[in-house]
Amino acid sequence: MDVLAAARSWLDQDPDPQTREELAALIARAEQQDETATADLAARFAGRLAFGTAGLRGELGAGPLRMNRVLVAQAAAGFAAYLAERAATGTQPSVVIGYDGRRNSDVFARDSAEILAGAGLRAILLPRLLPTPVLAFAVRHLGADAGVMVTASHNPPNDNGYKVYLGGADEGAQIVSPADREIAAHIQRVADELGVPDLPRSDAYEIAGEDVVEAYIAATAAVAPAPASAAGMRWAYTAMHGVGWETFQRIVERAGYPAPEVVAEQIAPDGAFPTVAFPNPEEPGAMDLAFTTAAAHDAEFVLANDPDADRLAVGIPTVDGWRRLTGNEIGLLLGARAARAAAGRPGASLACSLVSSPGLGAIAERHGLDFHTTLTGFKWISRAPGIVYGFEEALGYLVNPETVRDKDGISAAVAMLSLAAEARGRGTTIAGLLDELAEEIGHYASGQISVRVADISLIAAVMTRLRAAPPAVFGDRAVARAEDLLRPVEGGPSGDVLRYTLDDGSRVIVRPSGTEPKLKVYLDVVGDSAEDARERLSALDAAARAVVGAD
Repeated sequence: MDVLAAARSWLDQDPDPQTREELAALIARAEQQDETATADLAARFAGRLAFGTAGLRGELGAGPLRMNRVLVAQAAAGFAAYLAERAATGTQPSVVIGYDGRRNSDVFARDSAEILAGAGLRAILLPRLLPTPVLAFAVRHLGADAGVMVTASHNPPNDNGYKVYLGGADEGAQIVSPADREIAAHIQRVADELGVPDLPRSDAYEIAGEDVVEAYIAATAAVAPAPASAAGMRWAYTAMHGVGWETFQRIVERAGYPAPEVVAEQIAPDGAFPTVAFPNPEEPGAMDLAFTTAAAHDAEFVLANDPDADRLAVGIPTVDGWRRLTGNEIGLLLGARAARAAAGRPGASLACSLVSSPGLGAIAERHGLDFHTTLTGFKWISRAPGIVYGFEEALGYLVNPETVRDKDGISAAVAMLSLAAEARGRGTTIAGLLDELAEEIGHYASGQISVRVADISLIAAVMTRLRAAPPAVFGDRAVARAEDLLRPVEGGPSGDVLRYTLDDGSRVIVRPSGTEPKLKVYLDVVGDSAEDARERLSALDAAARAVVGAD
């Protein structure tokens, strides 16, 4: 009865006809003792989506444990209260709002603009669906106090999310603690005290001009203007049914690169993502159409953005067919590029998440730069002191920190185009660049084991087991150092992460995913040759699966 009462109360304030119909039908069935409907309601009303350092993200649908207009309205009102509370007396906080092509992204963005304006803030809505990096850029470019991006990035089609940025001293980066807790407290107060119909709304929000988009295009094209060797370069591109192409196309032209062959079936925004099982370039099969297009046009490489264009994937041809580079391979290539440009600059640093390749540290050392490891997420990487470049292995790269303090798959793509063109001018390829880098810093190889679960408690059980009985060996390699980052060394990153360094310098890191019901295991080795590194990685993969129970 408590669940039914909560559902009826939610229904009374829901402004969305679709979710109202969905919830009303569930309530009616539950009132008739339908066990499936009762269980569904219980799952939707067992709590609420937690607002954390990644904002909100979840499946679309009615109820507080789904993404919907009620939850977004409460989030916008709570965020408005947080910004008003921290604003200087007599000032009007400003917020930029962006959205991508997912279902309801535009609706959630306009709701947010109306509620932020209704709360007395200056709300600025971007002119149309655009990549996440454009929103991150706009926060800094417009000198805004905050930004909101409605996106679920590369999550499944029926998900959406609400990502929050702060300007001022935060320089347009995503929120970190304690801001997340303070915003969450304001959101909860709104949910407890006000119904959505009671929230003040106003249509006095602004629509940003095209000059904001044009400024992003100009800044990103300037990251790497095309060298002469780019002439005639053949490449393919997919937007993965996302919003990247319109903006990226203009940047490619402005920077002087030849136009790519595009994957026609995936080039226009489509929130249903009809040609992929999972709209993430990392997932098996997601880039198959891109590889087919590339092969048909004898392309030298493939570039792919994820649906909101904050990630970049790269594919290259091999004797066995097309291969997607790992995020670490791309990260080290772009890191070496940045290090060469920043060599000798006092205080300049490279940074990566603690689960990304330690090869970036070797690059930093080789070029006399500082090096930082952080917790996963660009909310941490972007805050590294003196950062000139940062990356994480999940296809995220920050190559232009003076304009965008977040991962940016479009500026990373421009930087990769420049690397490919320069290699072409020397008679080599992207694969050749990887070989050259390995000769300089060593043959680093990385792998990942991802264990998806239906019951998220299983992940906690594995972490508890490993903490209670830390492994002494992985296969035939002894654990030289075991670290639990819930109890980090002073000044080190802190989180639900277990890190094991083995006696041959290999590394195993275990952590729960921050966005999906997965346990993730990261493997890193360095070998004397590419073959040696592959053999070490294969052995470590088998050993790690046995330790965590992933077989």
